[in-house]
Amino acid sequence: MSLSSMTGFARADGGLRDVSWTVEVRSVNGRNLDIKYRFPPGYEAAERLGRDLSKARFQRGQMNLTLQVQTPGANAGVTINEDVLNVYLAASDRLLAEGKAVMPASDGLLSLRGVIEAAGEERSGLAEDGEAALAATLTEAFDRLKAARDSEGRAIEAVLKGHLVTIGAAVERAKAVADQQAEVIRERFTRRLEEILPDNAKEGLEERILQEAALLAAKADVREELDRLSSHLDQAHALIDGEAAPGRKLDFLAQEFMREANTLCSKAAFIELTQTGLELKAVIDQFREQVQNVE
Repeated sequence: MSLSSMTGFARADGGLRDVSWTVEVRSVNGRNLDIKYRFPPGYEAAERLGRDLSKARFQRGQMNLTLQVQTPGANAGVTINEDVLNVYLAASDRLLAEGKAVMPASDGLLSLRGVIEAAGEERSGLAEDGEAALAATLTEAFDRLKAARDSEGRAIEAVLKGHLVTIGAAVERAKAVADQQAEVIRERFTRRLEEILPDNAKEGLEERILQEAALLAAKADVREELDRLSSHLDQAHALIDGEAAPGRKLDFLAQEFMREANTLCSKAAFIELTQTGLELKAVIDQFREQVQNVE
């Protein structure tokens, strides 16, 4: 199963009789599925239709749905809806009398919703057949958005798998040198004691020195972290190849990757292992950045 991105854009045109419209849908990253609407009065059905269509196709992403409607004579001029204007004026008169407002300006009054109407503007909204036509246009737009998100998802999948290959190679290099960790620590511990303790103070301490060196080596053992990194790699491949909308789980897995890489760096006793740990952290950070866009 291919990955799907959370970003995309789609547009579709439609209409019925003498009314035409354009639908645009934009999608960006989001923790949940959230859709915001911009449509003219009388077309509130677009909200319900958009909600149903998005839930049927997507699980995550923040979307913006815009509906632009063109009607005959819309450019011929505008009219003032005096009934609506009088309601606003009556309300302002009461506020003026109570000292709660100042005299409104004409441009402010004309900008209020419903005061200015385009000539030929539909006031009654969609008829039943109009809603069906709008639903067809919305369906086309959401299908195109799904195709755009799937296309970008395939590109992200290739990048993620490339990062996993790099992480796997770094883990194998770390495993190849991990067995040297204990010996390096024992040698360093013994050398340090020889520098600090005089020869006559070392008598009878050989066994204790070996015990302390073994304890330090055990604390610095990184094989457990490397085994967990290998396990995380298997889980990441399984999520990418076999699960729908794995973005949340991949994000959590990326955090676990970084946790093990940080521990590896903190335990590293020689430069080769430290360099490998730093390389792991860099690639894991790139992996997680790409995961943020996966549905």
